[in-house]
Amino acid sequence: MLIASHVWVAALIRRAELEGASATVARHGDDRAGAVLVKVWNSSERRARVWSETVAPDGAPMWIEPMESEFESEVDAWIRRQIDYDPDLWVVEIEDRQGRHFLTERLG
Repeated sequence: MLIASHVWVAALIRRAELEGASATVARHGDDRAGAVLVKVWNSSERRARVWSETVAPDGAPMWIEPMESEFESEVDAWIRRQIDYDPDLWVVEIEDRQGRHFLTERLG
């Protein structure tokens, strides 16, 4: 991330809330350089997805969806494993009837 993690997270939460979604910090990571996972709960379809930042082959940052399930507990277990690997990790949870992630960055 090019900006401090806490600033980026605050902006994402604000974007989501302005569009009528519910967004919260489920886990506070390192303020400056913590990686961020975005968990999205689609309340209409009852499905959970996780978005994670990675680096594209051209070196640019992008977001991928490494985990998706109709069972939120499976997604939460996957997130816990990622936290075990990276204790500086942030987790932002968004609940939206349309399942929107509100990411404006490049998606893969």
